[in-house]
Parts: sequence; structure tokens; C-alpha cells
Amino acid sequence: MIGMLKGTVAALGDDEAVIDIHGVGYLVGAGARTLRRLAVGEAAHLHVETEVRDDAIRLWGFMSEEERAWFVALKTVQGVGSKAALAILDVLTPAELMSAAALGDAVSIARAHGVGKKIAERVAGEFKDKPPPHGRSLGGLTTAAESAAPAPGSALQADAVSALVNLGYQRAEAAPAVAGALKALGGEPALDALIGRALKELAHG
Repeated sequence: MIGMLKGTVAALGDDEAVIDIHGVGYLVGAGARTLRRLAVGEAAHLHVETEVRDDAIRLWGFMSEEERAWFVALKTVQGVGSKAALAILDVLTPAELMSAAALGDAVSIARAHGVGKKIAERVAGEFKDKPPPHGRSLGGLTTAAESAAPAPGSALQADAVSALVNLGYQRAEAAPAVAGALKALGGEPALDALIGRALKELAHG
């Protein structure tokens, strides 16, 4: 199985890219969000999910391990295939998807191409009270700039929810409170600020 590709972008299509690694071109399916960040002739580091079917082996590429993990998690929901999972990740970042699920916001999920109301509601319900999916830890894929950057939104949310659970709140009430607090604060707030705002949300709930 292939878990990562590091090479040069040889070609781009509407829903796929060819990554040249030492003269071998790997055809990788990808969503619009990923493809927009690739350019022919430039280096590419992709986290890869290998999909094995009876008639084919397909590679799906993502710019972050977080996106790949959500792709896998989304496909566990009844009615969500690879294309629908990619479509959801095209309209919502992992952090936004986590917030939408916590708030039961199926409307935001249904913005994805080919995802109807019922499937969107199913996705929101499936992840409403769950922490974000755990991904793989791959060395060599994180740049120094990325290492110095703040934690992604979904990781920040997970830390805040965990803190509230440690304070005695149930995850079912902590998750929507944190999602609401993040929406109210906007941007990438400090963890302490997010927890404080979430506590206010809980107090007024």
C-alpha cells in the first residue's frame, strides 16, 4: 500500500494529478482543494489513501494527513463514497466539518456537490459527538514553517473539548459549545480563549 508520495507534479486534470517520482508517474485522484495547491513542474508532498477494489487500485492524494483521515472517516458513513467524501472536503475544511457536525449543521455539508440532505444529515449525526479521526504520523512531510504554525482548527477544537470533558462536562454538550465558541471568536484563537468562550456558551445554554 502507498501512504505517501513525494515527487514532482507532471500533469494536472479535472480530478487527478500525475506525480513523477524518479521517472514513474503515479496517477492520484484528488479534490479541487488539493489540486488548486499543485502546479505542474513543482514539488508535491501528498498524503495518500490507497483504495483497493476488485477491478482497480486507486490512489487518493491530500495535502494534509488530517484531510486524508477525514476522507477515510467520511467513507464509513452509509451512502458516502470516495467522490462524495472528496466533495465534502472541497467545501469544508476539517475544522469546518468538525464544527458543522458538532452543531448538527447538515445544510453546510449539503453544499457539497452530489451530497443530498439525507446524506448530509447522516454525516452530521455520525460525527456529532465524536473526536476528530486519528491519522497516521509520517516523518519528513512537515516543513519547518508548518511545524511552527498553530494547531489546525480541528485539533484546537479537540483540545478544547477534551479540557471541558476533564472539567466534568459530557462530550455531547462540550462539542457544540466549543464549535459555537470557535464560530463566535473566528480565526485561530488561543486555546484558553476558546475554552473560556465555550464555558460561557455552556453557562448560557
